Amino acid sequence: MNPPEEYTNSNSREPGQGGSISDINKPQSNGTNLAELNSLDKVRDILFGNQVREVEKRFARLEDRLVKELNNVRDETKKRLDYLELYIKKEVDSLTERLKNEQLDRDTGVKALAEEQKNITINLEKKFAQLDEQTTNSQRELREQILNQSNSLQDDIRQKYQEILTLLERESQELRRDKTDRSKLASLFTELAVRLNSDIKS
Repeated sequence: MNPPEEYTNSNSREPGQGGSISDINKPQSNGTNLAELNSLDKVRDILFGNQVREVEKRFARLEDRLVKELNNVRDETKKRLDYLELYIKKEVDSLTERLKNEQLDRDTGVKALAEEQKNITINLEKKFAQLDEQTTNSQRELREQILNQSNSLQDDIRQKYQEILTLLERESQELRRDKTDRSKLASLFTELAVRLNSDIKS
């Protein structure tokens, strides 16, 4: 693993100087040759090579640790996500099953209520029919009783009327007979008075 460019550039600067060796030697770059450049690279490798290699090793170890940590985090996250997915799936299945059972219970309850309502309606219709029949029978019996009582009352009235007529006839006859007896008695008294007068005169 190569170190970051900024680190390499910063380490490539000599201590106490603001630029790199190449920057320092830049004004004289026209007079340098390839051998001088190679010697500068060797000097730089001698001065900073160990540090650069140590930093590279550290970066490699850090990268390995980061890769391991990322793998561990990824594996742990995957495990947790799998567990969460499994848990959610179980909960959803459980809720779905509960909803199905509740729906079945509701359907059963609705069917039972519908059947009960149907039976109640049938019983009410039967009771209404029986009540109507009883009312009709009661009205017929009541009309028959009223008719019978009316006929009986008419017979009683007719009988009483006949009895009253008979009684009146009898009383009338007795009154006529009494009147006749009084006339006879008056005639008898008159005849007796005449005789008494004639006896007194004689």
